[in-house]
Amino acid sequence: MSYSIMLDAGHGGRDPGAVYNDRREKDDTLSLTLAIGELLQERGIDVLYTRTTDIYESPYQKALEANAAGADFFLSIHRNSYPTDNTVSGVESLVYNKSGLKYTMAQNINEGLEALGFINLGVKERPGLVVLRRTQMPAVLVEVGFINSDTDNRLFDDNFDDIALAIAEGILDTLEENGEISNASSLPHYAVQTGAFRSERYARRLLNELTELNFPAVLTEGDGLFRVTVGEYDTLDEAVKMERRLKRAGYQTVIVTI
Repeated sequence: MSYSIMLDAGHGGRDPGAVYNDRREKDDTLSLTLAIGELLQERGIDVLYTRTTDIYESPYQKALEANAAGADFFLSIHRNSYPTDNTVSGVESLVYNKSGLKYTMAQNINEGLEALGFINLGVKERPGLVVLRRTQMPAVLVEVGFINSDTDNRLFDDNFDDIALAIAEGILDTLEENGEISNASSLPHYAVQTGAFRSERYARRLLNELTELNFPAVLTEGDGLFRVTVGEYDTLDEAVKMERRLKRAGYQTVIVTI
């Protein structure tokens, strides 16, 4: 059986979470949770969700759902808040205690987000939180920046895809290192797609342009489309690095599995 993770988008429904101007925590957490889930599913993880729409469930209900589903891990996504706007910024992860798989995963997730420009506020014990105390499996709650920090909101919006990738990679790396899932060699590889065309001529034009710029671009055909991709990577982190290079060079990109 595949490894299963219950993903929890914090708050929802009548509970907006933290609010800053017109921004609501429940919206940010849902969009990010769904993006993380897609990436994990691509790598063979069995992903479960406490919510996929704007509904409310109490933290206790969410913990019970995870327990009833027999999930192997529980990850809750939140945005932080501080009494004074634009005073504090950064990411932090919360755990019941600093031991075992959950602590290692929390550290790896924080480090991945730090690489994107967030301040790393560390991993903290919060044994009183229901979703950490009542879940019967290892659990981590990630605070992805402060919602009342303009700096963190810019990072969140400008790097949304990379944030989802960083969190997913932090999860996968931890599970692989601890023998919970197969190593990367038996899992899909990644490439950065820069274009998909019905015309081979247009695709070859992009291919030649990228090659002249020393990008390791290749052309593949399938489903009636000619696709131009760059690289072949074992990890999301490697693909993200190439994606950033391509974006800086002015290309539209999307990371794909191959």
